[in-house]
Amino acid sequence: MEQQIPPRQQEILLAARTQGRVNVDDLAARFDVTPQTIRKDLNELCELRLLSRVHGGAIVMSGIENIAYEARRFIAQSEKRAIGAAAAQVIPNNASLFINIGTTTEEVARALANHEDLLVITNNLNVATLLYRHPRIDVIMAGGPVRRSDGAVIGSAAVDFVGQFKVDFAVIGTSAVEDDGSLLDFDVREVRVARAIIDNARKVILVADRMKLARTAPIRIGHLSDVDIFITDEVTSPAIADVCRACNVEVIEVGHASEGED
Repeated sequence: MEQQIPPRQQEILLAARTQGRVNVDDLAARFDVTPQTIRKDLNELCELRLLSRVHGGAIVMSGIENIAYEARRFIAQSEKRAIGAAAAQVIPNNASLFINIGTTTEEVARALANHEDLLVITNNLNVATLLYRHPRIDVIMAGGPVRRSDGAVIGSAAVDFVGQFKVDFAVIGTSAVEDDGSLLDFDVREVRVARAIIDNARKVILVADRMKLARTAPIRIGHLSDVDIFITDEVTSPAIADVCRACNVEVIEVGHASEGED
């Protein structure tokens, strides 16, 4: 069984990202558990570098540095799988597509395994590893420096590589979606590749769980107006829902995974 963050801890993390800080006593009352149980939850989230402990509670990690990639795999894991499955249903056989870096885009790749006659172009070493064995899926990998932390190929060579193609779909992730519709990330080199992917696709699919709607990041990828389809578990922000309607973005909400799902 794969490790994942338990549902209560995911709710604690979401509260921390929404409020900036959480308090042990408040959380104990909210979840009807002991303060000791909440302290254990906070300590485990801090071990994953998702929160930082302060007196009486915890605060979110710095908004200028992203959470470690391996830790991100465990956040909203079931929701990401559902988002990946929904994205795979949108993509037909005999299609060409970009898939960029991210734990949610990896779940899209995983869900595409039974497709046929796909051409997948990626700067995500993890995506290439998931798909290259499948005989009916051709994979083209961008060249350039590989970032050790997450297997991303980034930099000017990757941007130039992406510019050689015009594909049917781009499947992109983002670190944060702000209420004005801005799509944000942490690494300017990664953002340049993502921007090139958006510019060279006929249809753009954004995949992001609801926690991304409560985060911030310093570097702008683009805007929801660049997106054709937004697939998430839930649009929790009325402002973002309004932006999607105004920009004619199709929104697919897959809902919350049950607490017993692993």
